[in-house]
Amino acid sequence: MEQRTLGRTGRQVGTVGLGAWQLGADWGQVTEDEAFATLGAAVDAGVTFIDTADVYGDGRSEQIVGRFAKGRPELTVATKMGRRLEQIPANYVMPNFRAWNERSRQNLGVDTLDLVQLHCPPTPVYSTDAVFDALDTLVAEQKIAAYGVSVETCEEALTAIARPGVASVQIILNAFRLKPLERVLPAARAAGVGIIARVPLASGLLSGRYDEHTTFGADDHRTYNRQGEAFDVGETFSGVDFRTGLEAVRRLAPVVPEGLTMAQFALRWILDQPGVSVVIPGARNASQATANAAAASAAPLPPATLEAVEAVYDDLIRPQVHDRW
Repeated sequence: MEQRTLGRTGRQVGTVGLGAWQLGADWGQVTEDEAFATLGAAVDAGVTFIDTADVYGDGRSEQIVGRFAKGRPELTVATKMGRRLEQIPANYVMPNFRAWNERSRQNLGVDTLDLVQLHCPPTPVYSTDAVFDALDTLVAEQKIAAYGVSVETCEEALTAIARPGVASVQIILNAFRLKPLERVLPAARAAGVGIIARVPLASGLLSGRYDEHTTFGADDHRTYNRQGEAFDVGETFSGVDFRTGLEAVRRLAPVVPEGLTMAQFALRWILDQPGVSVVIPGARNASQATANAAAASAAPLPPATLEAVEAVYDDLIRPQVHDRW
C-alpha cells in the first residue's frame, strides 16, 4: 500500500486506514471475534493506521485495538479525547487531559499514545492558548507523541492548522462533502499538517448498498441521530438527507470505473485529493476491511470522473450542507 507522511507526526502510514468506532458502539453489535477478524484482515491488506476514541463503547474499542496492536510496532494508533464530560470549554483543562489520557493508555496498553486528537470540541477551544500549552506539556512528558484535532467545520480546521503544535486534522471529507477542498486541504499542505479523512462513505451511503427500504437497528446512529439528536448531525450520512444521498449515489454509479465497487470508488476519490494523508473507513467484518484497503491500489480517477462528482455535489448536495460545513 502507498505510504504517506502523517503531517507533523513524521510517521509513515498506509493511505487507507481503519476507523474503529464500529468496534465499540453505535453501529449495532460487533462481537470481539468479529472485531479481531476485521483488524487482522485490514492489517493483512496493508493498513497501518487505526483510529479510535475513548468514548467508543466507553473504552471497548480502545481495549480491543490495544490488545490487537500489542507487539505490532508498525501500527500507528490514534485515539481521541474530550467527550467524556459535558461539551463546554471549561472542561478542556490539564487535569481532565491527564485523566483521559491515563485511561486511554491503560485501555491501549501503552506508555505513550501515538496520536491524541481533541474530539470535536466546542469551537472556542481551538482559540484557547492554555489548551494547546497543556497538550505541548503532555508531549514534553512523553505521555503523548503528538496531538491533533478532529473538527466539525472548515473554520475550526483552519484555526487548528495555524497552531504550530497541531500535527493532524481529522475532518469529514467525501463525495458529499467537498468544502474542505477549497481552503482546508491547501492550508494543511502549506503548513505540513496531516489530513485524516473521516466518514469517507457517508455512514455507508456511498457504499451503494442501501435503498429507500433499508432500515438500521435501534442501537445504530443511522437510526437515532438523523436530525442530530445525539451528536452533530454531520456525523450521520455527512448531514445529507438519506433520500438525497441515495439519488446522488444513483447519479454517480455510471462513472464508477470498471472493477471498482461504489465504496472503492468513493475512497479512491478521497485519495486523489492533494493533501490527504490517510482515509479511515470503518468496517464491521473482514471482507469489508479487505475491500476498503483495495482502493489504495486502484488507478487515480480521470479528470472527467472528478468533474462528474463535483457536478452531482453542486446539483444535489451543496444546497444542503455547504454553508454549514
